[in-house]
Amino acid sequence: MYSIENWGGATFDVAMRFLHECPWERLEDMRKAIPNIPFQMLLRGANGVGYTSYPDNVVYKFCELAAGCGIDIFRVFDSLNYLPNLMLGIDAVGKAGGVVEAAISYSGDISDPTRTKYTLDYYMKLANELVRSGIHVLSIKDMAGLLKPSSSKVLISALRDKYPDLPIHVHTHDTAGLGVASMLACAEAGADVVDVAVDSMSGMTSQPSMGAIVASLQGSEHDTGIDLRKVNEYSAYWEQTRTLYAPFECCVTMKSGNSDIYHNEIPGGQYTNLQFQAFSLGLGDQFESIKKAYREANLLLGDLIKVTPSSKVVGDLAQFMVQNKLSATDVKERAQDLSLPKSVIEFLQGYLGEPEGGFPEPFRSKVLKDLPRVKGRPGKSLPPMDLDKVRKDLSAKYGFNVSDKDVMSYAMYPSVCENYLEFRKQFGPVDKLNTRVFLTGPKAGEEIEVTIEKGKTLHIKALATSEDMTRSGEREVFFALNGQLRSVFIKDENASKEMTIHPKAKKDLAGSVGAPMPGTVIGVKVKVGDKVKKGQPLVVLSAMKMETVVQSPIDGVVKDVAVENNMKLAGDDLLITIE
Repeated sequence: MYSIENWGGATFDVAMRFLHECPWERLEDMRKAIPNIPFQMLLRGANGVGYTSYPDNVVYKFCELAAGCGIDIFRVFDSLNYLPNLMLGIDAVGKAGGVVEAAISYSGDISDPTRTKYTLDYYMKLANELVRSGIHVLSIKDMAGLLKPSSSKVLISALRDKYPDLPIHVHTHDTAGLGVASMLACAEAGADVVDVAVDSMSGMTSQPSMGAIVASLQGSEHDTGIDLRKVNEYSAYWEQTRTLYAPFECCVTMKSGNSDIYHNEIPGGQYTNLQFQAFSLGLGDQFESIKKAYREANLLLGDLIKVTPSSKVVGDLAQFMVQNKLSATDVKERAQDLSLPKSVIEFLQGYLGEPEGGFPEPFRSKVLKDLPRVKGRPGKSLPPMDLDKVRKDLSAKYGFNVSDKDVMSYAMYPSVCENYLEFRKQFGPVDKLNTRVFLTGPKAGEEIEVTIEKGKTLHIKALATSEDMTRSGEREVFFALNGQLRSVFIKDENASKEMTIHPKAKKDLAGSVGAPMPGTVIGVKVKVGDKVKKGQPLVVLSAMKMETVVQSPIDGVVKDVAVENNMKLAGDDLLITIE
């Protein structure tokens, strides 16, 4: 067993955003429970565990804290394979004392002679630069599951021949169902480590089956020595645990593997998220169109390496195209007039780094117009973040001394962290609740025990909920705490609300500006009476982590502002009227 990958990547954001837990405490708890197996995390190079570039001091401090909390191996990658971003992450991990596993993100198909951008020569040159930097392990990150047995053999054999003593680690996803065969081919070609998931959590957009690979290698020169019966027992545990999370299963919408990833190249970690986002945006029945648009969006942007956060750029553009019924030709021809997603604009500005082959022109210039452009590594030009000031400001705002870890959480995800801190201040450590109670709440008459620290256990019994609701939409909830009757007022999120009809934009009026997609208003940039120029930002919308800056379609004066912050809108709802 090489390691358990259990932290970094999306898990950091999810812990705070959805579970209302501290990601650092989760890591420390796991380290206490599993002291004898190396932990591995996913580090997005200069992007840390976020979706943008950060000041260098933030990345260095993050790695230092992660190593101190229990991470042993850092798999460092960059979403564009942009070497300067990779080198920053490598240096930060080295200074933190971690094992440096540098990852090359795989795209295209080296076994197809018609694919000329991401060739074997491209990967070998990149590997050479990484090895020269003094890495400990070389990783191939096949985030979309594009490695076939034939391409696996070619790539890993070439790397093994050139670097006979360097550990090689291969990561893939099983979206098309070919993962087991490809990982066996990697093993035969000389890979030292391949990623797997326990049987009951494997397949489709997850990793290949651990049990299948262990069984396939029994009696061979690559026999893992792992007892298949132990794998089966471990799988049975997670099969039962998985039932608690049934409402969140991707199987609700995704019933099987799908070989269309060889065409659209959607990463496994994004595939089901993109599907969920489509339903949230009212595009659930158009997911096939979104997958086709994903390919078109990728080509519009120059055929990118696609992994977080670059994959988010492509996905945001694809959903924008389907939402607004735009073809790739439409986007090219109308690029200077469209309110494209914020992630797309920032990518074209250079905030993620430079893609292989450069930015697509003239598309880039038409979109950006006179917006600033970043040359070279984005973080190099960012001023250091004043972490001491962040700590003082957060401590003053929330009334308790925040830790270095809270400061780093804020540095990565400011608004998400603040929401988490506010929640923690109001509700306490909800991670102490068992999974079912946290997700669905206790049933009337149910008794639960919550151990909040060693020797301190709360006995809670849910009693009843009032039928009447207050004017503010709250209901009184009665319960017994350690035998004492208590009650609290809780907002009923499911209560019926008074229907309000928001006006729609008039499509025949150029100055009637509507929402290009459903979402929440997170920024209003103008007020009544302001003079605006064509292309000037008016409103910022957010939907499922996708932000869109709505621009003015004409020169004029703002006559009416129909929205305010935190307002939830449907597509084509009126935002601004300009005369």
